[in-house]
Amino acid sequence: MMTNTREGKVVKVAGPVVTAEGMTGSRMYDVVRVSEHNLIGEIVELHGDLASIQVYEETEGVGPGEKVVDTNAPLSVELGPGLIESIYDGIQRPLDELYGTEGEFMSRGSAVPGLNREKKWHFKPTVENGAKVQTGDIIGEVEESTLVVHKIMVPPGLSGTIENINEGDYTVEQTVAMLAADDGNKTELKMMQKWPVRNARPIKDRLAPNKLLFTGQRVIDAFFPITKGGTACVPGPFGTGKTVVQHQLAKWVDADIVVYIGCGERGNEMTDVLTEFPELIDPHSGEPLMRRSVLIANTSNMPVAAREASVYTGITIAEYFRDMGYVVALMADSTSRWAEAMREISTRLEEMPAEEGYPAYLGARIAAFYERAGRVECAGSPERKGALSIIGAVSPPGGDLSDSVVQATLHVVKVFWSLKAELAYQRHFPAIDWLTSYSFYKQYLKESFEDAEEGMQFQALTTQAMSLLEQESELREIVRLVGAEALSPKDRLALEVARSIREDFLHQNAFHKVDTYTSIKKQLEMLMTVLHFQKCALEAIKSGVETDKIFKLAVREDIARAKYTPEEKIDEITKIRETIEQQMKELQASPVA
Repeated sequence: MMTNTREGKVVKVAGPVVTAEGMTGSRMYDVVRVSEHNLIGEIVELHGDLASIQVYEETEGVGPGEKVVDTNAPLSVELGPGLIESIYDGIQRPLDELYGTEGEFMSRGSAVPGLNREKKWHFKPTVENGAKVQTGDIIGEVEESTLVVHKIMVPPGLSGTIENINEGDYTVEQTVAMLAADDGNKTELKMMQKWPVRNARPIKDRLAPNKLLFTGQRVIDAFFPITKGGTACVPGPFGTGKTVVQHQLAKWVDADIVVYIGCGERGNEMTDVLTEFPELIDPHSGEPLMRRSVLIANTSNMPVAAREASVYTGITIAEYFRDMGYVVALMADSTSRWAEAMREISTRLEEMPAEEGYPAYLGARIAAFYERAGRVECAGSPERKGALSIIGAVSPPGGDLSDSVVQATLHVVKVFWSLKAELAYQRHFPAIDWLTSYSFYKQYLKESFEDAEEGMQFQALTTQAMSLLEQESELREIVRLVGAEALSPKDRLALEVARSIREDFLHQNAFHKVDTYTSIKKQLEMLMTVLHFQKCALEAIKSGVETDKIFKLAVREDIARAKYTPEEKIDEITKIRETIEQQMKELQASPVA
């Protein structure tokens, strides 16, 4: 409900930017309603009584003289039971509900609330009447889905004594308890709270992001891992698989909650997400993946201004679940479209452009977004730790990594997964370039195993494998210049083992029912097997065995097919190492060795 509203009049329309007069007293980022169409907009610039408004819907048909109503409130999202399994647009309008009421094409000015006002949820109190509470304290729980227990928290800025709290079935707008402050004022506590999207939610303390976030993708987990609370950037040219990488992470990541933001992507790609997600089974629970997911769809044919809002809407929802003590993974695909929206709005506001036409504040906006990630000690009691990881795809023009958006992102993220067009053309997916990618979280890799010895072993193996891949890059240049015959047997073996690492370990088929996901235990077994082959082959070479015979061993096929071994049959990979030893001994014992 609008209170203390003020009205102005439209004086200028420039695409999604509308200028209104008579807006004295309005504040930056206030939400306004424009024209008789009731279009949602946000004030982004003020000059005297003139306000420049970023409108999140098409402004076709809007002209000078039409009214503009200031709601005196910033752009906010509704937080409460009903978020999980929802599909929203950039300003948290539920697309499934809009489809049911308006059909395939959404009308302008639609005002369907983000949370269902009619559905009742069973509320179970976790505190008693008379309990002293403060910001962030959990006062009750709701079973939102079979995978998510929604924790009802005291909204930020409130504290006092709980009164009239009772178990029962309530809608998100009904009062579940009364909060009596020390000054005698009473506040109704509901299961729903609102939060302005541009403000980070309060926390108690920040913690070191030293717990790895497993993705099931071998090149990521083994070589360039991300942590719970970490940040990652996935840049790459068209066709290199950015979206597939994001989809894979959303499907298999080791997180309690997944928030996927389709920001300015093509409609067919977002359609794939919307149709696949409800059918996907969570590998950790066996339940449908949607039961712990929130999707935000803002495709390229939607209004450009809403792209910026979609990123903030998604991060705020993610922070809310983090505050409950959950591990949350947010995928933004892609932040380049978000930056392009900023550039278009900035141009229409006639701001001074910086590099490549982007606004001067591009770097600050990108940094502020990624800085909302982190592993934290949540506000309130009981004590709990939550984490929010952000993985952003970037689509630089022509794959140019010197692009302003890529560079601004690399200044703030700790993981860089560089997608290479050459690898994509060779059908090597994920097309993450192992020579240019990096992760500052790799130091925590050895701590990711319950068995400390296994952790140290895995870290040593990945270091050895990366050394071989770097050596391969150098040897390839020699081969190109003087031919493979000039290489020593040891160098030829290094080339062959590096090829095995690339093809048998790093290459992963996202559409194969077994190969699409690999546990960290299976990754250890696979890498150990490839490098065990190298160890045994070196011994054979020393005893005079020709490399060609080593490379033609039947066990090579077993190594190549290890990736298709189901998780419950990992022991079969261990047996491959025994076969390697056996065949190598037979080769060495052969009189024609």
